[in-house]
Amino acid sequence: DLGRLCERKDEKKPIGMLNQYVKQCERETEKMKQLLERHYRLKEAFEQERKEAKALYEKRAYQVEVASKAGEVELYDFALAEMNQYGERAARLEEMVGKTERQLADLETKYMKMKHKLKDMHIRRLEIMGRENVVNANARLNHIMGAERTTDQAFANFEKMENQVTKLEEENRADYYRSTIDERIAELEKKAEKEEEDLIS
Repeated sequence: DLGRLCERKDEKKPIGMLNQYVKQCERETEKMKQLLERHYRLKEAFEQERKEAKALYEKRAYQVEVASKAGEVELYDFALAEMNQYGERAARLEEMVGKTERQLADLETKYMKMKHKLKDMHIRRLEIMGRENVVNANARLNHIMGAERTTDQAFANFEKMENQVTKLEEENRADYYRSTIDERIAELEKKAEKEEEDLIS
């Protein structure tokens, strides 16, 4: 597979290896974000359950009081047992909410660290890409310029071509003068004749 082959080739280069590492960190950061969101949902669920347990505890506590005043022993016992059960549940859920909040704070800290690390890696990658571009540009320039002898030869060839162009320009100028000299001389002769005629008359 050509795509996989190119990918393997890139992995051997520093920037290719860094790209692989950045992708891996991006995946891990995304997983941490999902865990954090899931923990927020768990905290909300615990909060909801705690509110319900507390509300039912208060309801049963009121019913215990009503049954006690009315002397309804059976109803009183049932409401009391329920009240205690809801009380225990609310206390346990209160503890779970507190624990989840502490876990969330810890997860948020870790997630922020991962985000900062990922941002630093993106900046580092840009820096390395810039340095790699400079290395490639210098290598390309060295390739074009070649050795000092080749460079001197290139300049000599350029100078030779420039001299040839100058020579051609001079030849063209001479040809132009040759083609126009007869006309210019004829004009000068006419001008001289006219001036002579004007003097005689």
